[in-house]
Amino acid sequence: MSPGRAVSAGLALAALAIAFAFFLPSNSYLILPDGAKPLAAKVKVEGEKPPNDDGGIFYVDVIVRKASLLEELISPLRPDGAELVPAHAIVPPGSNFEERRRQNLRQMDRSQEVAAAVALREQGLDVRADPEGALVVAVAGDAPAAGKLQPTDVIVGVDGEPVKTPGDLRRLIGAKKPGTVVQLRIRAGGALRNERVKTIESPDEAGRAIVGIQVEQFARIELPLDVEIDLGGVGGPSAGLAFALDVLEELGRDVDRGYKVAVTGEIELDGDVGPIGGIKQKTLGARDAGVDVFLVPAGDNAEEAKRNANGLRIIAVESFQQALRELATLPEKR
Repeated sequence: MSPGRAVSAGLALAALAIAFAFFLPSNSYLILPDGAKPLAAKVKVEGEKPPNDDGGIFYVDVIVRKASLLEELISPLRPDGAELVPAHAIVPPGSNFEERRRQNLRQMDRSQEVAAAVALREQGLDVRADPEGALVVAVAGDAPAAGKLQPTDVIVGVDGEPVKTPGDLRRLIGAKKPGTVVQLRIRAGGALRNERVKTIESPDEAGRAIVGIQVEQFARIELPLDVEIDLGGVGGPSAGLAFALDVLEELGRDVDRGYKVAVTGEIELDGDVGPIGGIKQKTLGARDAGVDVFLVPAGDNAEEAKRNANGLRIIAVESFQQALRELATLPEKR
C-alpha cells in the first residue's frame, strides 16, 4: 500500500472511530435545558374562570438522556447548558431507569394533590389535608437504610422529634454529622417500630447527612373541588409551587398580574417551598421562553439561578404565601 493510501485509510478509520464514539453511550447522563411552558391548558379546576390578561404561570422541566462517550470525554461537544452527571445521580444503585421513572411519576401525582390542597385552602375552602409523615418511595441498594426501610414505610420521628413533612425529615437528619446513628420512628401496616440507621455524607452536598432514601409527603387529603393536572410523562415534585399558583389563577385570582411567571419548587402541605435539582438548566429554559420573572426556592437554588439569569428577574421564595406576596408587589402589567 502506498503511503498516501495508508494515510487515507488511517484517516477513514479515525473518522469511523470518532463517529462510533459519538453514538456509543457512556455511563454518565446529561441534564439539558427545556423551555418553560404555560400551565393554563394543563390544569383544570371545577368552576374555573377564563384568563383576563396575557400573563400566565409557566412550569420548567429538564431533559435527561445518556451522554455519548465522546460527550463524556470532550466537554465542548455537549449541548449548550448541559451538565454531565454520574449515573448514580439519576438512577440510584439497586434501581434502574424505568423504576426511577415510575417513582418520578408517583412524586408528580402526590405533588399535584398537595399543591391543590395548599391552593384551595388559601382560597378559603374547606380542605382536609393533615401531614402525617414522610412516605418512603425508594431506598438506595447500597445505602445505610437498605434492609431496614422499605417503600410504603412512613417515617414519623427522628430521635424523638416528630416528623410531619419531608422538610422535617431533611432538617432533622441534615442537622446531624455524617456518620451519626439516628433512630427513626416508622409506621407500617398500622404498627410502629424503631430503626437505628447510620447516616452518610450526601454525594451532592458536602457535609450534609443522609440515610439514602427518597421520600414524599404522606397525608390524607380530601379536596372540596375537582382538580385535574396533566403534564403527560413529566415526573418529579419540582412543579408543586407552580401548580398551586396556577390553581388560584384558574379560580379567577390575579396571581400573575399580567406577567409571564416561570416557577419551580417543591411544595409541602404547610406551604413551605423546598429545593429542586437542575436549577441551572431550568433557569436557561425560563430565559429561552422569554418569561418576565422566575420564582425559585430561596438559598442555593436562588444563588445558582441568579448566576445564570442574564437579565431575567429571579425571585427567591421560602413559602407559597411569600410567593403570593412577592407577585402582588409587582406593578400591574399593561
